[in-house]
Amino acid sequence: MVDLLDLQKSFILAHLKPGDTAVDYTMGNGHDTEFLSKTVGENGKVYAFDVQLNALNSTKRTLTNAGCDDNYTLICASHHRVGEFVTEKVRAGMFNLGYLPGSDKKVTTMHETTLAAIDAAISLMDSDAIILIAIYPGHAEGELEGRLVGEKLSTLDRKYYTVACFKMMNSPTSPYFYIIEGR
Repeated sequence: MVDLLDLQKSFILAHLKPGDTAVDYTMGNGHDTEFLSKTVGENGKVYAFDVQLNALNSTKRTLTNAGCDDNYTLICASHHRVGEFVTEKVRAGMFNLGYLPGSDKKVTTMHETTLAAIDAAISLMDSDAIILIAIYPGHAEGELEGRLVGEKLSTLDRKYYTVACFKMMNSPTSPYFYIIEGR
């Protein structure tokens, strides 16, 4: 059986190396931030964004408990504001759209800011970079967000980007993900 989380990590690992810069556009409880932090190592840099202070606190605990190097900056702001905080080129970016795991699910990512964040993420891409966008279509905003992200990504110029979608075809409400790779 295909494990989508393992597949996502294998795509990221094909691009991200020690010393690189990465962004977790939706830090949640910090598991992607931890993965990115350990991958870039002590000389790398990770920026992580979330609008919820409890996500920031949970991520800080996750990173501390995992013994991560002090190579990260946690930012309590919407992912579409990444350009205000990140000025260097980014080798890998991860989006896990939807709501904070373990929360009351009242706060979700919204397609308006997600689409702007994807534009910003693309503008920050280094050569041989990757952006991974996990979609959770099990709720109305998640379904809409996934459809609009797919429409946006299908318009990217093939000369500069390769875009793919990985989805369980016989499970329409299961999570799936897009990857954008720079050429």
